[in-house]
Amino acid sequence: MKRKVFTDEHDAFRRMVRGFLDKNVVPNFEKWEEQGAPPREFYNEVGELGILGIQIPQEYGGSGEQTYKYSAVLTEETLRAKLGLGSLRVHMDIVLPYLLKYATAEQKQRWLPGAASGDLITAIAMTEPGTGSDLAGISSTATRDGDIYVLNGSKTFITGGVNADLMLVVARTAPVDPDNRRAGLSILVVETSSPGFGVVRTLSKLGMKAQDTVELYFDNVRVPAANLLGEEGRAFDYLGHNLAQERLSIAVGSQAAAVAALNETTTYVKDRNVFGRPLSSMQNTKFILAECATEIEAGQMLVDRALDDHDQGELSAVDAAKVKLFCTELQGRVVDKCLQLFGGYGYMLEYPIARLYADARVTRIYGGTSEIMKSIISKSLGL
Repeated sequence: MKRKVFTDEHDAFRRMVRGFLDKNVVPNFEKWEEQGAPPREFYNEVGELGILGIQIPQEYGGSGEQTYKYSAVLTEETLRAKLGLGSLRVHMDIVLPYLLKYATAEQKQRWLPGAASGDLITAIAMTEPGTGSDLAGISSTATRDGDIYVLNGSKTFITGGVNADLMLVVARTAPVDPDNRRAGLSILVVETSSPGFGVVRTLSKLGMKAQDTVELYFDNVRVPAANLLGEEGRAFDYLGHNLAQERLSIAVGSQAAAVAALNETTTYVKDRNVFGRPLSSMQNTKFILAECATEIEAGQMLVDRALDDHDQGELSAVDAAKVKLFCTELQGRVVDKCLQLFGGYGYMLEYPIARLYADARVTRIYGGTSEIMKSIISKSLGL
């Protein structure tokens, strides 16, 4: 079915992004996977193209676009090329909305120009060892001492921690209230060069090899009170504000990865001969790929509807949960079926389908597990 969600401007942006990725990223991506992260200058290159600043107001060096669809195009083109640039998505899709929504004018002047140019790369630190999806269980503390906060604690599964210059850290600024564990949490914008801020280790993952994921520690890190984002004690409310876009972002990536897997597999089965004839000529192959194509079409319609709703401010938390649940589960099914058609070669990392398979597993976990999505949806049904 013909997609109607993008304009001519989005299509022009897509061509520019595709050209950049094919020329500057694809030839180097294997090296980046070995290194565990893109080089720091990559972000400046993306910034020079104006990609990082798409939604940043013009007075801070951006383009001032209100639509999220340019970011969706970037994600789709990244997956089309079978790349994984999750740290870039964290910077643009997850962190920047918090700065745009809750930063003061003074804070925006300090941070947004660098965020647009790539001179300041951002990440966010929420998850702690032992808390998982239970953000109300955060135990990292930020104690007020005059015009500073003293930050102590640790975080894990933090994407982009290697290259980040600014880290949005969710910490407890008030003691736990047993009747409302969500209260007393605040967001501090921490400069990663601060004494006492450290990377414990870079985590070795099943997939997403070029997406650096780290454990962090904070040992009496002194954070200026001027770096408090929004109001003290309001972090839980703020985190809920961007969850719809975060989950939509994951759904867009999952959908695009499923498309990439189908395209890769369709090409392979046409070229692969089995028992003296093309693998594509066998009924089983045809039926499996027909199933995948149909599921992908359904997922695409769901994503495109969500993109329109999000731009109109109408994408609810429940609808975002439905889109994430459907598309991440779809991605898992499609990539698994496609890998099976590669036979033993599908298990070899030299074939992109193997990387697509490894990368797919985490999308049903981060941004809220599939089980959390089902809980959100079931509550909307009065269950």
